[in-house]
Amino acid sequence: MSQINALKKLFYLDKDITYLNFGAFGATPIDVMKRYQSYQIELEHNPVQFITQKGLEYLSASRQALADYIHCDSDDIVMMTNPSYAVNTIAKSIKLMPGDEILTTNLEYGACDKTWNFVCNEKGAKYIRQHISLPLTDSSSFVNDLFSGVSDKTKLIFISHITSSTALIFPVEAVIKKAKTLNIPVFIDGAHAPGHIHLDLKALDADYYTGACHKWMMAPKGSSFMYVRKSLQETVYPLVVSWGYEALFPSHSIFLDWHQMNGTRDYSALLCVPESIKFMERHDWAQVSTASRKMVKDNAEAFAASLNSSLLAPLDDEFIGQMLSVEIQTPDPDRLYQTFVHQYHIEIPVMRQADKVYLRYSINGFNNQQDLDRLFYVIKKLKGEGLIL
Repeated sequence: MSQINALKKLFYLDKDITYLNFGAFGATPIDVMKRYQSYQIELEHNPVQFITQKGLEYLSASRQALADYIHCDSDDIVMMTNPSYAVNTIAKSIKLMPGDEILTTNLEYGACDKTWNFVCNEKGAKYIRQHISLPLTDSSSFVNDLFSGVSDKTKLIFISHITSSTALIFPVEAVIKKAKTLNIPVFIDGAHAPGHIHLDLKALDADYYTGACHKWMMAPKGSSFMYVRKSLQETVYPLVVSWGYEALFPSHSIFLDWHQMNGTRDYSALLCVPESIKFMERHDWAQVSTASRKMVKDNAEAFAASLNSSLLAPLDDEFIGQMLSVEIQTPDPDRLYQTFVHQYHIEIPVMRQADKVYLRYSINGFNNQQDLDRLFYVIKKLKGEGLIL
């Protein structure tokens, strides 16, 4: 891992922090941050021309680079600040009638659950959070669990590609394949997928997809995308109605006009996706990811044992990437998190999911075995203090 450890100097991360929460926000490399700041300075040289002309040219180039990376048509994606914005945009565009159902799992990201609950309550529809049996054993069992919640009222299936709390990779390919036989559209929340696992949107063939570039792709914060199948694009309305709607000078794409131009903003972060991709290419990020996944798996059994817990899925690439979660028992999840951060300088999420609590570590190029050894040492101390049971 010596080559991997050398990557630490390429990030601004505080050397006094053991950073095990890349899944929440990816750290942006120094080179990418400098490009980000250069865009912001260029904007200030002539804000009007940058926002209305030059910046849009950069944005088009960024979309193309991202489209090449995730394998889709650049006109089928719109750059957005975060996946929550995309989920809101699509959820509020779906035509729902009283009694209609949105099917999901009981393991989804809380902000997305809130969005769908809001939309369904407003329209008299139902948000069905189907129970998924854990630990996962195989993709067919997952599909059977999920589709047992399908009814003649199901209008959409919404699931994560990789979950936040459990860190599990869901078999979305199998879900989409089965959904097509039932003529049910599928919306994938892929916030954790780009840069983490191979993503080919053309092969995946989802109806809707959103992903973050500021997590595992390491772009600056506020850089994400929304993908919509071409035949559905004119049914997804802008969350913010602005100059792009009924545009005075329309482009070749209503989809881009509606969602790209929605008022004054600094979209410099969105322009840095090509630089992030170049960074990964320069530093052989495929090898970095492989080494990171190995470290995740090599420490999985010890992590679970240290918490008197068990693994949530088999230790293979079908279900496990560069993150691992296990269920923990703690009398005070918030205090536990604050103790990790402020007393022991370990950044690691302590996450609630319904009545359960999970501890999740993420591994990337700047991590080493000493980081996880320190985590295990602190877990042992916190068990002695009664914060972990």
